[in-house]
Amino acid sequence: MTEQNSRQLILLRHAKSAWPEADDHDRPLAPRGRRDAPAAGRWLRDADYLPNLVVCSTASRARQTWALAAGYLGCAPQVINDPRIYDGDVPALLVVVRETPEPVRTLLLVGHNPGLQELTLRLAGEAAGDALRRAQEKFPTSAIAVLTWQGPWSQLVPGAARLAEFAVPRGKPPSS
Repeated sequence: MTEQNSRQLILLRHAKSAWPEADDHDRPLAPRGRRDAPAAGRWLRDADYLPNLVVCSTASRARQTWALAAGYLGCAPQVINDPRIYDGDVPALLVVVRETPEPVRTLLLVGHNPGLQELTLRLAGEAAGDALRRAQEKFPTSAIAVLTWQGPWSQLVPGAARLAEFAVPRGKPPSS
């Protein structure tokens, strides 16, 4: 396949959320989440994983994560807030991915567990270094999985991708 057919799927779990008296969908980021989300954006920028399209859960914590991360990218990809990401399982998330327009080379989903971890593990037929082992053990808040493969979005199937990176960027706590 040609470079023209190469794709990157980036899965970003929302940053650490708070547990106020609020509906789950409306929970905001905790102070740690407000530190870690920008670190995720810096990691994406520094690793040169810049999305053409972002599909984000409609949950407050996911939208806040993306807003804070996006400020560090140096680009402004199109963003779609999609309610299917909120409690999407692997089949539902795969539908979202397969609907991606073909001109998009790098898609970023901002969502939740267990869906993102399970999608990572299901799609990864191979992995770089210990990325797969780490993704299997834990997919913490602010974790980023980068999957690559050749071919159209509409034909992505389990086991077809390579887990190229697995990172958990963390922001620095304020000095005391």
